[in-house]
Amino acid sequence: MNDPAIAAHGLRKSYGDKVVLDGVDLSVPEGTIFSLLGPNGAGKTTAVKILTTLISPDPASGAIRVGGHDLATAPQAVRAAIGVTGQFSAVDNLITGEENMLLMADLHHLSKVEGRRTAARLIERFDLVDAARRPASTYSGGMKRRLDLAMTLVGNPRVIFLDEPTTGLDPRSRHDMWVIIRELVADGATVFLTTQYLEEADELADRIAVLHDGRIAAEGTASELKRLVPGGHVRLRFTDPDAYRAAARALGRASRDDEALALRVPSDGGQRDLRAVLDLLDANAIEADELTVHTPDLDDVFFALTSPRRPLESVR
Repeated sequence: MNDPAIAAHGLRKSYGDKVVLDGVDLSVPEGTIFSLLGPNGAGKTTAVKILTTLISPDPASGAIRVGGHDLATAPQAVRAAIGVTGQFSAVDNLITGEENMLLMADLHHLSKVEGRRTAARLIERFDLVDAARRPASTYSGGMKRRLDLAMTLVGNPRVIFLDEPTTGLDPRSRHDMWVIIRELVADGATVFLTTQYLEEADELADRIAVLHDGRIAAEGTASELKRLVPGGHVRLRFTDPDAYRAAARALGRASRDDEALALRVPSDGGQRDLRAVLDLLDANAIEADELTVHTPDLDDVFFALTSPRRPLESVR
């Protein structure tokens, strides 16, 4: 098996008496999107800064590898393997989009020919051709973010850190950025994403970790995390009162809505729970007119995990 694109063991960072990261373990497989969620001040940006060599972890931290390189012994190799788009745009508003790209090519020590070729290719890919020779100060928020990400890709990084890349964007620009992120992963890149938008993590991430009080409160797929929160159920609706009453007898744990002829069966939303409900209906020759599965969303998960009293256990 390939080594993870990102692996950190016991990641720690303190500033004086303030513990920001308290033994965080991370493992991100190659070619996936990993999303780190958490409230403001949870340590998301600190984790990104450590993994991208911008700041050092505490000496008590364990081994950290990014892009196949040890962070402690080969920081330059890590920097050569990664790209970073931070919370705040790195775009220089005083020069054109094309000049921003060429400046980044120079920083990567590309030849003039290769730099221009790379800049032109990325400008086209990010739909910035018409605006390429205009000052970046005239760009919309969405255009600046696309330019920012295009600049990140000049060095052809295989591990890309996106720290809240869609903050402040309108819904259409955010959706456009999602399309670009999916394309990057389809091309073989690994994306480490922090975001304030839970819908964004739900839409994009292969795995999600929730950071709270300096530790990982839970980690798993979006579906696994949603099943942590109580309140999921299967709703069955009937038009035949006799079928409704028969189903209520067969599904003794269901709550009833006699007026709507509807039953609500507690469920974690998983395949096994749903099959058990359907098997009971089939065994009693009962047919529901409508069946819907309801599961908590990531908002519910986030609030449950980051509240002062968390009843939930980590998913591993």
